[in-house]
Amino acid sequence: MGDRRLGVIGLGYAGLPLALSFVEAGLEVVGVEADPQRVADLQAGRSPVDGVTDDRLKAAIEAGFRVAGTNGADLAAVDAVLVCVPTPINDAKEPDLGHVLSAGTLVATCLRPGQLVVLQSTTYPGTTNGPFREVLERSALVAGRDFDLAYAPERVNPGDPASSSRDVPRLVAGVTQAGTDRTAALFHVVNTSVVELSSPDAAEMAKLFENVFRNVNIALVNELALLCERMGLDVWEIVDAAATKPFGFMRFVPGPGVGGHCIPVDPYYLAWRARQFGFADRFVEVAGDINLAMPDHVVELVRQALNGRGRALKGARMGLIGVAFKPDVRDTRNSPAEAIFAQLAARGARLAYHDPLVPTYRPAGGSTFASQPLLKLIEGSDVIVVVTAHALVDWDLVYSKAPLVVDAVGSSRGRSLRPRQVLRLGAGWAPGSIS
Repeated sequence: MGDRRLGVIGLGYAGLPLALSFVEAGLEVVGVEADPQRVADLQAGRSPVDGVTDDRLKAAIEAGFRVAGTNGADLAAVDAVLVCVPTPINDAKEPDLGHVLSAGTLVATCLRPGQLVVLQSTTYPGTTNGPFREVLERSALVAGRDFDLAYAPERVNPGDPASSSRDVPRLVAGVTQAGTDRTAALFHVVNTSVVELSSPDAAEMAKLFENVFRNVNIALVNELALLCERMGLDVWEIVDAAATKPFGFMRFVPGPGVGGHCIPVDPYYLAWRARQFGFADRFVEVAGDINLAMPDHVVELVRQALNGRGRALKGARMGLIGVAFKPDVRDTRNSPAEAIFAQLAARGARLAYHDPLVPTYRPAGGSTFASQPLLKLIEGSDVIVVVTAHALVDWDLVYSKAPLVVDAVGSSRGRSLRPRQVLRLGAGWAPGSIS
């Protein structure tokens, strides 16, 4: 029969879609979440995750999906426990395994012989078979002998339901071959293709490489954008031209920085781990630092745009469009908007924002802002700064009404623009303008 009763710890962008997929496949699932408000929302059928509809969540609850807080779940009754919790970095840009180890401690309190424990959080090679295993074995049970332990990284792209579909291959690796086989059998229930790796370390490195690959290429195109501005070229034209090559090229575009739970974080997981082996991964660290510095450049573009109108940053009215970390999601974690907000405020700007998916926003250490109606924002701003290009934003209204725009994401491309209206990242003043 295999593993039919599952516990999923962490009901965020990775854990919730996974839990629902197993419910829809006919398994018995209990979801465990540490945030009391999220527990209440989930139990009421309100999905806090982009890409998971309320209707889908309610259908899963009707089918038997149970949601509990960390004190209300009987994990001893399940066959397998899947851990899908955040893995952030601390202020020193070092891995913070606090959530992973807390989840491991919770599992250890009720771990019984014969269970399977699978870590899914993105982390550095050596976590599953190192600190995570050590916490689990405080139960006096031994991984690979008394219970099975494996790593099977999530591959979810927030806001894209297809990324959590069964068609996305799943990587799995246990601390023993038996654990690998068991984990592969479990995920074959919800994934068409399951790829077995030689060790949890290899699977952890593969997952890091996937995300660091994206970060490095984003950094490359961001560097190119800065160079194009100095050379009087349009990076967007150049990227589009290069992308016509049908082989050997993958299209990445510049922007105000990177955000979210993984892309700005994972390079530092890899760089930190490399240092444990006496290896300085300078390439990866530099790419991470380039992307973290892009909000500084956006602020500089705002200064340039205002100077062109004889205005200073201090006292200017700023309207930001988009505070989520990427288009069409409501997640603001590590959003470039936070650094842009902070820098503009420090220079005396008066700030407001519009985001159709984020009704209120509180940058770290700052005040709470409420999203303004778009027309009100435009009419009340000396300059509009486009940080996130949500599809729900009325871009025709923005570019027909806003007198001055700093476009950090290329949202103005292909639109009819007035001279000296738009200063675009990676291209300078839009066609018809004079810098």
